[in-house]
Amino acid sequence: MNDCIFCKIISGDIPSYVVYEDDDVKAFLDITQATPGHTLLVPKQHVTDIFEYDELLATKVFSKLPILARAIKAINPEIKGMNIINNNGRVAYQSVFHSHVHLIPRYSSSDEFKYTFGDNTALYSDKQYKDVQKAIRTQLE
Repeated sequence: MNDCIFCKIISGDIPSYVVYEDDDVKAFLDITQATPGHTLLVPKQHVTDIFEYDELLATKVFSKLPILARAIKAINPEIKGMNIINNNGRVAYQSVFHSHVHLIPRYSSSDEFKYTFGDNTALYSDKQYKDVQKAIRTQLE
């Protein structure tokens, strides 16, 4: 992809702060540094999002997450946790359309990073849960 910023980083056309690289993935510091150590893990193969992964690519990419997470956590004893985020599609806040995973170290609940889940429990009946459950299971058969 000629206009993909991550493809340009992978090829070395755009400089980056690489923390890990092998034949399949590249991990580098996110230029925004939501918190210190914020790292991106990207497949070298250009895929837009999770919906384009096959099982082999998923294994190659996601198997690196624990390794990177432990390495990032080890750099600073103040790191108390980590958000691992993969946004897919514009509506899900994906802004670069080359699949990537954010590893965002968390130092405290009052750092600059915020992530909110709404609680819609009251909006769902047992039947609605079962209908969604059945629909997903049907797709997996």
